Amino acid sequence: MQHLKQPIQEAAQRLYADMVAVRRHLHSQPELSYREHETSRYVQAQLSAAGIPFQNGIADTGIVAVIEGKNPHKVTTALRADMDALPIHEENDVSYKSKDAGIMHACGHDAHTSALLGAARILHSLRHEWEGTVRCIFQPAEEKAPGGASLMIRDGVLQNPTPNSIIGQHVFPMLPAGMVGFRRGRMMASSDEIAISIKGRGGHGAVPQLSIDPIAISAQVVVALQQLVSRIADPIVPSVLTLGKIYSVGGTHNVIPEEVRIEGTFRTMDEKWRFEAHERIRRIVLGVAESMGAKASIDIVVGYPFLVNDDALTERCIQAAIDYLGADKVRDIPIRMTSEDFAYYTHHIPGCFYRLGTADFERGITSQVHTPTFDIDEAALVTGAGLMSWLSLNELATAISAL
Repeated sequence: MQHLKQPIQEAAQRLYADMVAVRRHLHSQPELSYREHETSRYVQAQLSAAGIPFQNGIADTGIVAVIEGKNPHKVTTALRADMDALPIHEENDVSYKSKDAGIMHACGHDAHTSALLGAARILHSLRHEWEGTVRCIFQPAEEKAPGGASLMIRDGVLQNPTPNSIIGQHVFPMLPAGMVGFRRGRMMASSDEIAISIKGRGGHGAVPQLSIDPIAISAQVVVALQQLVSRIADPIVPSVLTLGKIYSVGGTHNVIPEEVRIEGTFRTMDEKWRFEAHERIRRIVLGVAESMGAKASIDIVVGYPFLVNDDALTERCIQAAIDYLGADKVRDIPIRMTSEDFAYYTHHIPGCFYRLGTADFERGITSQVHTPTFDIDEAALVTGAGLMSWLSLNELATAISAL
């Protein structure tokens, strides 16, 4: 393995301009979840130009490139990147600004795809120097439930053969380019959407006794639901219940409306508690509404599970990253209550999802993801492509040595 470190690093540097060009092309022509048709065609063209075999049409626009080294059937590992953009209007004044108003690569998936294409080219160029197979997964629809990961798994991306492990990376504007962040075990939360309707009886605001006020009742529902986390959840299990939207259907300053709707999200890091909490939420909403004479309905859309990094795999990746980048470039990072559909993979096979530093504090490249000014220091692409190559080969070598 050590003899491949310098060739990987040199190849990543050589590919820098190509990766920047790919990233800027993708950034300027973003596509929303489940609509990544041109993006998919572009990625396929890049793979074809590099002579890398692939399978397309998985979950419609998904692609799997297969790079075989010597003795390819010995062991398989997987790398993953997502390809979709967000419904955000870009405010950056750059040459590669989104050409589609209201759509933007504000979560760095253009960088993920560019780095994985770079890694695929590196691995392909060195394929006679290592053993096993690396499966490069270009996935659609990370940003929208049910998530492209679940659909690709449904379509067999983790079969024939099942990879020993899977590794993914995500841009991280809280670390400078050249650095990476890891966390063992639970890393990101599950994510479920909540939609509540409380129906009362409308009327004149001056005679509330003749109405059943859904606004007053909704206030009681909101307060009661907050106790789910503060008094019902186990304090050592991370949980968040946020009600981000509340509005009446009709009504004005002197009119009590017929209905109030509430929308929110519930997130946690324990699957058993997750579904128990769903039932608790339903009982609280229905019970409070009924006790005050109203009718309520609730819909909970089950989203992504929590993301868990395999301890042993992540420890190997941390040590390999230190070997490749140096100890000063590798950080431990805390859990986050954001969610990621990479989580689906981690509930099927050992996974490691890490953060790729993308900030340049001196140049002001510090905006957070999902904002209209998000951008990256493109030097991060060199780190991303090289490290993914190194980590995948480290995993193959480790698995083969255990045979």
